[in-house]
Amino acid sequence: FDQCMRGFLREDIVLLVTHQLQFLEQADVIVIMDKGKVSAVGTYESMRRSGLDFAKLLVAPDLSADADSSNGAGGDADKKSLSRQNSRQRQNSVSSMSSIAESAAGEAPTQVQETREEGKIGWSLYTRYFTASGGYLLFSITMFFCVAAQILGSGGDFYLSYWVNKNEFVADTQSQNFGTRLIGRLYGRDVRVNNETDPTDIYIFSGITLATVIFSLSRSLLFFTMAKQSSISLHNAMFRGLTRASMYFFHTNPSGRILNRFSKDMGQVDEILPSVLMDVLQIFLGCAGIVVVISIVNVWNLLTTVVLSIIFYYLRAFYLHTSRDVKRLEAVNRSPIYSHLGASLSGLSTIRAFGAQKTLIKEFDNYQDLHSSGYYMSLTTSRAFGYWLDCFCVVYIAVTALSFFVFSPKNGGEVGLAITQAMGLTGMVQWGMRQSAELENNMTCVERVVEYDQIEPEGELESRPGKKPPKTWPEQGKIKFDKLSLRYFPDPKSERVLKSLNFEIQSCEKVGIVGRTGAGKSSLINALFRLSYNDGSITIDTRDTNDLGLHDLRSKISIIPQEPVLFSGSMRYNLDPFDEYSDNKLWEALEEVKLKGVVSELPSGLQSKISEGGSNFSVGQRQLVCLARAILRENKILVLDEATANVDPQTDALIQLTIRSKFKHCTVLTIAHRLHTVMDSDKVLVMDAGRAVEFASPFELLTESKTKIFYGMVKQAGNSTFDNLLTVAQKAHEENLRAKKDS
Repeated sequence: FDQCMRGFLREDIVLLVTHQLQFLEQADVIVIMDKGKVSAVGTYESMRRSGLDFAKLLVAPDLSADADSSNGAGGDADKKSLSRQNSRQRQNSVSSMSSIAESAAGEAPTQVQETREEGKIGWSLYTRYFTASGGYLLFSITMFFCVAAQILGSGGDFYLSYWVNKNEFVADTQSQNFGTRLIGRLYGRDVRVNNETDPTDIYIFSGITLATVIFSLSRSLLFFTMAKQSSISLHNAMFRGLTRASMYFFHTNPSGRILNRFSKDMGQVDEILPSVLMDVLQIFLGCAGIVVVISIVNVWNLLTTVVLSIIFYYLRAFYLHTSRDVKRLEAVNRSPIYSHLGASLSGLSTIRAFGAQKTLIKEFDNYQDLHSSGYYMSLTTSRAFGYWLDCFCVVYIAVTALSFFVFSPKNGGEVGLAITQAMGLTGMVQWGMRQSAELENNMTCVERVVEYDQIEPEGELESRPGKKPPKTWPEQGKIKFDKLSLRYFPDPKSERVLKSLNFEIQSCEKVGIVGRTGAGKSSLINALFRLSYNDGSITIDTRDTNDLGLHDLRSKISIIPQEPVLFSGSMRYNLDPFDEYSDNKLWEALEEVKLKGVVSELPSGLQSKISEGGSNFSVGQRQLVCLARAILRENKILVLDEATANVDPQTDALIQLTIRSKFKHCTVLTIAHRLHTVMDSDKVLVMDAGRAVEFASPFELLTESKTKIFYGMVKQAGNSTFDNLLTVAQKAHEENLRAKKDS
């Protein structure tokens, strides 16, 4: 505030939208908003004397409502005289460079480079794809129909040649006069062919044709059913692996990279891969059938076929060596496009405010060019491969046709059969080789999908037999930290963010957790929910959380985060996603947080739709929805992770009042930004550089502590604020002592 807004921007117009009221006396003009309208405009002093509900909070902005009333005129004058000199101290009190420097190495996992496989696609990946459809049975049946359909198709061609040769009638066309031929054609008979055709041949050929059609349709139906099942299974496995991944994975992999796997890679597996695989299978069997037919007609053609196969094999290997890696490179370079686009959309207002559109467009174009270069290279290598395949196929047709001059067949039907089959082989082989290469390229998408299925999970969801806690657990809410250390990296030798914490929180205690930025406050909550990698133990009511399943542990701890999360769906779904409570119970929870009126005014009440991220609610209202959600759960342990840091003072006061009344008999852990929110706590835990440096009641820390870290933090807020916070702490301390005596 001092260095930026009052320093660098002192010659500019500054609009500060804030809930931090201590900065308002530095403003030239204050505008108070209420329900989308301007309710008051004036200077700091005029706002204090205006009598408005919101303006009343300006009298003592750092204090709670109770402490406010106890602050007299002398306190106001003292605060006014000290406000400017303490402004810089207040800002400095929220950060500690030593704490940040000491914890930065372990606290913020950086993004890692996206992995890219090398080498050829192994048979194990094909096996994984086919068995994903439900095992080997469906695959075996499909292969049987594919082979049978090809045998019937090639058999039909060969039988047709046999039939023509059998009924061939070499007539002396010169002896047939013009009238005889004309009459024969008028009656639909060709006199050059023997009309005494055996009906059995017709029935056999018709049966072969009908069977080919039936087997071909069955083959296609079975194959695409198998491909659909494989695709669904791979998607579900990838989704399951992603949802079970540890937080470390999400810290080190941007959202664009994940979206790339679920959109483009999964789209390739859904849409492109089945048709390519079907083409390869059909063409391979078709080529095999053609080679067999040509070899039967002229066995020496088998030699040229073997030579051509060897040439094609090495040509394909040479092509794949390049195209496979080009395809992988194209897939990897696609992820930054998604990440950049997502970041641009989420920060669109900031981009426009700073006029950075051209910079972002240039960055996007660079990412797009990098991706397009890989995609273009993939297309050009494919076209070059097809060109050389066509050249060799033309040579094969010429050799096949010329071979009949050297090895004359017994009849012309065999020559026609061989040449037509060879001509069909030309386009088929060229397309088949390209598709087989495309198949291997597309299998890299399966490779990338399977990779997310193999992400290391964060832990078992359900407790092992004998370790599962009862439904009433935890009965007391007593938490014990024993030599607890926490790291954000899976490597056991990595830096510890929390270091050997040893303290105990008694049942129903209200504990505030304070510390400089980077001290480890939020990391302590991570350890409680087992979101990272814990060493040591956390015991809740005699049960070690390391022995519990994640569902059993996390379902018994309620949390109100600093950034409230609402999901797309109805208000009822956001409050009760598992449909465990009645509507009356939900309305009671909304009444507790003063949201019943707001929700009842919505078009459909509890069934009203919530926009993505809860954008149709203010931050304070979203925070109250999270509080209502916690009230519904009725858990014995509640965690507030700086829950009131981004809300206005009235919402802050409402949240604090609701917590004191509804969670009176619960253990409450509060990570505090505003010190006044924890001054009436039973105890305050002071964190610094991942260590617990002080742990006692606020009054004891302000009056008896030798290290005086908490004392220094409160003292930096100003003498007037210190005196008022000390009064609040003393009052809470006396009430706690009185309550212990009564019990």
